[in-house]
Amino acid sequence: MTRILCALLIIATAHAQRGTGDWSTAAYDAQRSSWVRGDGKISYNTMSKPGFGLVWKLKFNNNPRGANSVTPPSLIDFYIGYKGFRTLGFFGGSSNRVIAVDTDIARVEWEKSYPVNPAAPTTPCPGGMTAGVTRPTSASYPPLFAARGAGRSTPAKSGVGAAYEGAVTLRNTPPPRPPVAVAKPAANTPAVPNPFAPRVQYAIALTGDGKLHLLYISNGEEPNPATQFLPPNASAYGLIGLETQVYAATANGCGGVPDAVWALDLNTKKVSQWKSPGGSIAGNAGPAIAPDGTVYAATTGGFLAALAPGTLEQKSIYKNNGGGFVSSPVIFDYQGRMLIAAATAHGRFQVLDPGNLQSNTPLTHTDRFGEQDYPVGSLTSWQDPAGVRWILAPQHRGHIEDKFPTRNGEANNGAIVAYKLTDQDGKFTLQPAWVSRDMPSPLAPIVVNGVVFAVASGRDSKSPAVLYALDALSGKEIWNSGTAIASFVTTGGLSAGGGRVYLSDHAGTQYAFGFPMETLDAN
Repeated sequence: MTRILCALLIIATAHAQRGTGDWSTAAYDAQRSSWVRGDGKISYNTMSKPGFGLVWKLKFNNNPRGANSVTPPSLIDFYIGYKGFRTLGFFGGSSNRVIAVDTDIARVEWEKSYPVNPAAPTTPCPGGMTAGVTRPTSASYPPLFAARGAGRSTPAKSGVGAAYEGAVTLRNTPPPRPPVAVAKPAANTPAVPNPFAPRVQYAIALTGDGKLHLLYISNGEEPNPATQFLPPNASAYGLIGLETQVYAATANGCGGVPDAVWALDLNTKKVSQWKSPGGSIAGNAGPAIAPDGTVYAATTGGFLAALAPGTLEQKSIYKNNGGGFVSSPVIFDYQGRMLIAAATAHGRFQVLDPGNLQSNTPLTHTDRFGEQDYPVGSLTSWQDPAGVRWILAPQHRGHIEDKFPTRNGEANNGAIVAYKLTDQDGKFTLQPAWVSRDMPSPLAPIVVNGVVFAVASGRDSKSPAVLYALDALSGKEIWNSGTAIASFVTTGGLSAGGGRVYLSDHAGTQYAFGFPMETLDAN
């Protein structure tokens, strides 16, 4: 276990230093932003041209349980292993399966199946593996890349100089600086991990018997026995590995397990929990984690709590007098200030100051923009190149107010709504920005390099899911998947990375949308 713990610490440090930007956990990052900052292929410009479409689909050997099927993958865009270079995705199957796929060529690299006998499935308690497979991540904000990938604005210049001149790169190189004396490190100072050094990497899976598995991403082998994290038959979600801790949430009282946030110390194997003071843990992305490690959890009873890292000791709590929460919280930076947003059961969402939760007063909130009690799941937050902070949410049926300046068609069955957060003389407001085209029962959207991807989840094979791409600044539709998806979508939603967008339908078929591999120009 010591070797695994060291590897997880190195991975977290490497992520913070290199900023790989891989989709590693539910809603992309520890803050649950659902925002992929940069992408080498996906941009507003490339999506406005032909070429993006279904790249491959795979039917996994997995049996759906209730509404649960295959979870969105965690991703690693560049892995060097004993088989060479790989781009891998790690999927969780409801029948207690972990599946690793080479996402470049749609080939299953390895599979692990666990002999667990779960209880009979119901809609609130499907049993089996309910949480997505994750990879260790960092509590730091992911690095902020350019949001639209504008590309080169001037012609390329050669590095060859005129005759007898040599390379211009050498000509323009400044003279070397004199050597600088480097102080020797103090005795017993731990070495700083080299993010470029070879290291073991792991996928993290939570099976239906409550056991936590750490698997080599190269072949799925487990170097150590699994650790009992949760009681069996819990409905767990929001699994996230963070340095020395692993967190998850449980809901709906499945298996007699309380609705709570759970923490596992990988060093001591101690399990801690924070029980909800009212209602289930809200949303589908689990708790959000701030850069300082504080854990934030919302409940359907209207509470939002700040919990200490590891121990989950309650530091402060907010009580919403306007009903319960229906989304996981999302944490974001706004002009150097950390804020939190969450959707409420009254068809609104609120922005809160995490340093003043006990005031029970939000910084601002929206008017009603959607149907009461609609299960939003999670919110999406991103920042555009002008520094404007956006918050997006899915909503259902014909309750969307006519307060949005941009309406991309009528939204009678559901839509994605977008707000801008503004601050005028210390007073925060949420300004309605746009409403998407009609989308029946939309799931929470994601933002990839200035493009919003959203899925109308569908209801059955006669009304299958459709994936849409929207301009993140206007909500205008720029692409859709047409009839490419054969069934409806219920489990988790979307993930993205490396120029691809992934989702699974209820039948267990995984779809990857993107550009052909030879399409490399992002301009």
